[in-house]
Amino acid sequence: MTISDSSSTGHFQKTTLPSGIRVLSESIPSVRSISMGIWIDVGSRDEADSDAGICHFIEHMVFKGTANRRAHQIAQRMESVGGYLNAFTTKEYTCFYARSLDEHLERALDTLSDLILAPSFPTRELEKEKDVVIEEMHMYEDSPEDFVFDLMESQLYKEHPMGRPIIGNEKTVRSFSRQRLADFVNSYFSPNRTVVTVAGNVNHSRLVKMVERRFDHSDRQESRAPRVPLNGYVPGSIVSEKPIHQAHLILGTRTFGAHDHRRIALSVLNTLLGGGMSSTLNQNIRERYGYCYNIYSFANLHSDSGEFGIYVGTDPKKIERSKKLIFRELSNLASHRVSDRKLQAVRNQVKGSVMLSLESMDNRMMSLGRQEVYYKTYKTLDEILEQVATVSSNDLRNLAEQLFKPDQFSIVELIPEKLNQNLN
Repeated sequence: MTISDSSSTGHFQKTTLPSGIRVLSESIPSVRSISMGIWIDVGSRDEADSDAGICHFIEHMVFKGTANRRAHQIAQRMESVGGYLNAFTTKEYTCFYARSLDEHLERALDTLSDLILAPSFPTRELEKEKDVVIEEMHMYEDSPEDFVFDLMESQLYKEHPMGRPIIGNEKTVRSFSRQRLADFVNSYFSPNRTVVTVAGNVNHSRLVKMVERRFDHSDRQESRAPRVPLNGYVPGSIVSEKPIHQAHLILGTRTFGAHDHRRIALSVLNTLLGGGMSSTLNQNIRERYGYCYNIYSFANLHSDSGEFGIYVGTDPKKIERSKKLIFRELSNLASHRVSDRKLQAVRNQVKGSVMLSLESMDNRMMSLGRQEVYYKTYKTLDEILEQVATVSSNDLRNLAEQLFKPDQFSIVELIPEKLNQNLN
């Protein structure tokens, strides 16, 4: 099955192979490069507690050798022609990607497919990579801004896989064996969970034939366990201490998921509140009061849930005042209509951000993959911008009224050691 669509910026095509693999491309003939991603519909929320971090660990280990190449050959494969390889893991999917000149499309696909279809998980590299990943854990723990977000997620999704760090923990990572990694890949890296996306100067028919040749011998059959349903959300608070100078504060709440029709309005509302130097939070808390250097809001949507929140780094003695100011701004958006002039400015900001992001082939490829993983459909740039343009002041106020209820926010504070008793 092939689907084709054109927009003012490129030509989109999608083909679903008999095996279930989906191949998507956006042809941009004006460039001489391609960005390719192979997406697997499995993430950290799909792991059992005893396997916490295995998706991320597999992401590391596939680069350590395959049936066809050693680690140094994998690294040189794209770098020798000026390209690069990388990968990342999220709560709900894993992506392996490459960037190269368009003439090296086949090399990019050959290299990425080798990582996914023939990882060897060499025993001699396994223990070394465990040390590497554990050092990565320590790096995040030593970064207050990263650590406070892990704390917030653990509060928003208590006793649920969504609340665990993607990287796992030292105990589970130390327990991973070569056979365990191979079993997980065979169970979860199945064709019907695989999406190949390419953006750039690409011929779709040629790409489809190449994917068929690389993947036609894969006999993996999906045997993954169903995802654990979300549990109920109960707001709460966490106060944690570390040997730091600045306090790090997040006010966060759960929201709807990526399929909710309000997601575009949420993007506009998030930009209005905390997206950039002109945002409400920045102007009214950093610029007016000088309470912080860094403050912003965030909105992350998953298949069946999401998070919205505000982060601020401030002097420990200003935590309570910062909270009051933040909640005041949330209340204002829930009780007052945004002016037409301000709304148009925010729409233009979102529009410009979206359009500028699509100057990058990597971003275009990532957009193709995320849309396919979550929606199994494709929206052109023009369709996205049309949705942004239809967001009204009433939409923003209604959404703020629904989301910005103080008693529904969890509060996480990461503060300097020994200051817990002296914050006021």
